[in-house]
Amino acid sequence: MTQQIVLATASIFGALSIILGAFGAHALKKKLTSEQLTSFETGVKYQMYHAIVLLLVGFNFQSNLGNASLFFIIGTILFSFSIYGLVLSDAFGKKMKFLGPITPIGGLCLLIGWVLLLINCL
Repeated sequence: MTQQIVLATASIFGALSIILGAFGAHALKKKLTSEQLTSFETGVKYQMYHAIVLLLVGFNFQSNLGNASLFFIIGTILFSFSIYGLVLSDAFGKKMKFLGPITPIGGLCLLIGWVLLLINCL
């Protein structure tokens, strides 16, 4: 994992979280239940949180932080994007249940990223 990849991914995650957050707040507001909208917003928040973390890691990049960055990237994709898929597929009547187990795997990857970051700081 290189500094450029970490920073580029952070930028993409940040931009997408703005787009998806606006999409959820405006275009999906009438289509989703309040519970679905809350779940969608959770995906957006976690995506933005980890975009910010990746920016901080990227700007202070050290090669030993590459594994933490990788877990943040994989975790964000699995966690946030599985939530988006679950919510949107449910809202449009074709729930993709296979995404359900992916969300906690993404959460576990995010947790591993944080633990690796802690270990590298000690």
